[in-house]
Amino acid sequence: MRSNLKTFLILSIGLVLGVLLAVGQGVFAQKSNSSGSSLPLEELKTFTDVFTKIKRDYVVSVDDRTLLENAIRGMLSGLDPHSSYLDTDAYKELQVGTSGKFGGLGIEVGMEDGFVKVIAPIDDTPAKRAGVEAGDLIIRLDDKPVKGLSLGEAVKLMRGDPGSDIVLTIVRKGEKAPLKITITRDIIRVKSVKSRMLEDGFGYVRVTQFQSNSGENLVNAIEKLQQESKNNLHGLVLDLRNNPGGVLNAAVSISDAFIKEGLIVYTEGRIEDSSLKFNATPRDVLDGAPMVVLVNGGSASASEIVAGALQDHKRAVIMGVKTFGKGSVQTILPLPNNSSALKLTTARYFTPSGRSIQAQGIIPDIELESVKITDVEKPAIGMLKESDLSGHLENKTNDEKNNTKKDKDALLTLVKSDYQLYEALNMLKGLHILNEMKSK
Repeated sequence: MRSNLKTFLILSIGLVLGVLLAVGQGVFAQKSNSSGSSLPLEELKTFTDVFTKIKRDYVVSVDDRTLLENAIRGMLSGLDPHSSYLDTDAYKELQVGTSGKFGGLGIEVGMEDGFVKVIAPIDDTPAKRAGVEAGDLIIRLDDKPVKGLSLGEAVKLMRGDPGSDIVLTIVRKGEKAPLKITITRDIIRVKSVKSRMLEDGFGYVRVTQFQSNSGENLVNAIEKLQQESKNNLHGLVLDLRNNPGGVLNAAVSISDAFIKEGLIVYTEGRIEDSSLKFNATPRDVLDGAPMVVLVNGGSASASEIVAGALQDHKRAVIMGVKTFGKGSVQTILPLPNNSSALKLTTARYFTPSGRSIQAQGIIPDIELESVKITDVEKPAIGMLKESDLSGHLENKTNDEKNNTKKDKDALLTLVKSDYQLYEALNMLKGLHILNEMKSK
């Protein structure tokens, strides 16, 4: 028995050393040259000791593949909340997710203190419709406690057949007791760009997630708004609230649509390929018309790149609350078997002025909390106006437009349903009036 264990130990050490050396005399050789240190043989021996004891003494038998994959997962999860090992299933899901169609609940999640934290629910998904909010902490999935699970394991539990239910137990700021929310799984089809007119001359574009084609979709949406306004678009609200991020190039494309020159974002990392600069091309789809960008605590990553670039270039007024603060770049590194990969943090990104958003977020130019507006009881007798006085002079030159009541009703609906958007529209109108005064 001892002889078998000894043989296994030698083979294990050889295996680990072989893997580390095969990675390329890369990390360790560089470390040796720069600091004079050698391979961490003592730590590698500890690893094989642990491996051996688990194989011999654990209550049930565990195969080598499972142990080694768990070791890889642990090595990556110990780096930061965003680096992870993607097995075959997770790798396929990631590839499908960036194209805009995938299965699940429709939430972007991360880990915090051992629990699953909701970065943002995605629009028009089961999670959004069920009332899941950015910042929620998921502590149980059905009857399974989340504590002790990896993020990948938790995500796997949340996925399932369309039509099946899952109960999320959630801790939410401001709530005295945990909430239980039942969600019916579905195929998630994410339309990344939505648009509409808020009022004559004032457009609205919402980006729900940054996908590979989001930049092109945004330009098309604005062109349609231009046509609808008969090429008289006075301004635009760009809504990035609860947008968890996505593809870096999409964030660059969307920023580039409004910035004519200069730096959009740059990244810095340890390897040469991770240090990049992205510059604007001479084009502004709004032709200088004013912009307001709405953000909140669920605006993360690529959303923060766009908000930071527009803020630094003084191209838009940023309104809302401080963003999530994810200022790191993850690179998908396929492994030699081509069926699994590493999602590895390889760089930090910086706004054009050199600000790092990591753990800081974007602070809005105008901070505005999301509040609920309700009706107040109208007084029985209203304020007396000139038009109420007997014998008042008539004014036939400034008759009110026929659609004034319709416009007022639309604004009243907006102020009740989305106060932040209502205030963004008011800001946009003010900026347009200021530009008109300057041009006279």
